[in-house]
This record gives sequence, structure tokens and C-alpha cells, in this order.
Amino acid sequence: MSPASYERGLREIGNSAYAYLQPDGGWGWSNAGLLVDGDRTLLVDTLFDLRLTRHMLDDMKRAVPAAASIETLVNSHANGDHTFGNQLVEGAEIIASERTAREMVEVPLLDTMRAHLAEADELGLAGRFIREAFGAFDFGPVRLVPPTRTFSGTLTLRLGSKRVELIEVGPAHTRGDIIVYVPEERLLFAGDILFIGGHPVMWAGPFENWVAACDRILALDVDVIVPGHGPVTDKAGVRAVRDYLDYVGREARLFHHAGVPAAEAARRIDLSQYADWIDGERIAVNVRTVYRNLAGDTRAPDRLELFGEMAKLRFANEGEPAR
Repeated sequence: MSPASYERGLREIGNSAYAYLQPDGGWGWSNAGLLVDGDRTLLVDTLFDLRLTRHMLDDMKRAVPAAASIETLVNSHANGDHTFGNQLVEGAEIIASERTAREMVEVPLLDTMRAHLAEADELGLAGRFIREAFGAFDFGPVRLVPPTRTFSGTLTLRLGSKRVELIEVGPAHTRGDIIVYVPEERLLFAGDILFIGGHPVMWAGPFENWVAACDRILALDVDVIVPGHGPVTDKAGVRAVRDYLDYVGREARLFHHAGVPAAEAARRIDLSQYADWIDGERIAVNVRTVYRNLAGDTRAPDRLELFGEMAKLRFANEGEPAR
């Protein structure tokens, strides 16, 4: 699938396999996937709110009648833009890694997001950034629906004649990231291990794990890869993300060893080779995570503080894109 075909909606990408895409792939605008074999269905991820998820499910039903009843839902990780629509397929078996299931309960992302948006006017630059990034989504009617089945390592599912392999590669983007591999179709759903055309954001790390996750994908026999954000890609897209992570990780380590504060390091790392990638302010989170990992700090990050740091980068030059 060429970048020119990166348009909103459902796209067939193989033998009864579909990607649901949401340009521009920025904050909250995630992708999902659908696998079908006869009357058997497997959904990879839901979307950030009920309106978006309902629209996606309706599109799937129109294209594939079997999608009227989703049998299995796989959550690739805990973030809300991949889980907040779960209640609309609550009758399905919901599968995720054990780490993801724990993170969904232990990190109250839904309550935090609601509170930050409600208080945005009092949160200064951070509030402005939060409203700009997440104000388009309606979290009011969302109810957290956690997985009903969990695993660690790998899990093989059968969807009719299709073999579907769930492979845990986290902690990386989040604590419990998994990828969904369909060997016979040479197809993979990468979740947020891949951001194509946008800067990845590393909430958990370490970056070495995320690089290893990219290497794991590169070692698989796969032609078509659906990222968590951005257009459908192939192994060239994986290599680009891997190179970014390796570069940022190495640069952040150098600044850390030199005693440079994380916020200053984020401003000083040269991202000119990624000038055409969106959401460059995420470098603030990525550097902070590298520093936290190097210090052995296992506490959950203060997301409001991180949003504040990103806001300083995004709005540093009004009218100019963040680098």
C-alpha cells in the first residue's frame, strides 16, 4: 500500500484481512485491524472513544457481514487509543498480555485524561497542549473493559484455517506490547511498536527492548505490516523506526553520562533527519524515559509533567512546526 492510499477507513490488505486507518496518525489517531475466516472474526484493537469505534465497526459490518459479531478482540497494549472502545465488543473474548492487563488497571489513563481535559484552562501550556492533542475525543461515556484472557510470551490462536501468533515484545512503548503475526498471509499488526511518519513515544522503555522488538519483526517472514499509527508499511518502515530509536537512545545516553538535564538534552538532540515526521515534541518523553531507565527508576512517569515538557517544545516557536 503506497503512502498515496493513506486515507481514513477500512482497507483490504490480504486474504480476508483488513486495516482500519486514521490519518494523520498523530496523538490518538490510531489504526486497528480485522481478520476473517468464514464466520470467524478477530479484531485487533479498538479506538479512542465510542463514536470512532462505533463508526469503525459499522464500516467493518458493511464490508464483511461476519464482522457483525466479533468473536475475539486482541488489545496490542494498554493505551486508550487502542482500548477505550472495548465496551462495544464486550461479548468477545478480549486477549492481551498479562502486563497490559495490569497496566490497564494500575494506570488510570481514562480518569487522568478526563481530569486533564476538564482542568485544561488551569494547566497553562500543558493544558493547551492536552486540549490540542486530545480535545477531539469524547471520553465521557467510555467505560474501562479489561481483557478476559491474558498470556505471557507467546500465544497461538486458530481463526478457522488461519494461524494467528501473539508475540509479547514489551516493555517498550508500554509495559506489555504485543504484535499480531499471521504467518500464512505474511501479515503483521505491530500495534505501537511502529509509528510510521511520526515520532514514536516511549512511555515505558527501555529503548533496547524496543529496538529488539523491531529486530524481531525484521526476522519474521512478513510483507505487509499495519502500524499502530501511520500508513501501512513493510520492513523498510520497521528499519526506519529502529534506526530512530537506536539514534535517540545513543544520543540520550551520551547526554546523560555528560550530566546534561533531560529537558536540555531533548532540545539539543539533532532531529533534522526526521523533520518530516509529525509530533517531534515526543523527544521530551523519549529522553526522559532513557534517563529514568538508566537511573533504575521503575515508578510510573508523571504524565502531566511530561505533557508540560512536550508543550514547551511544541509551542517554542509559534507558527513553526515542532522539530
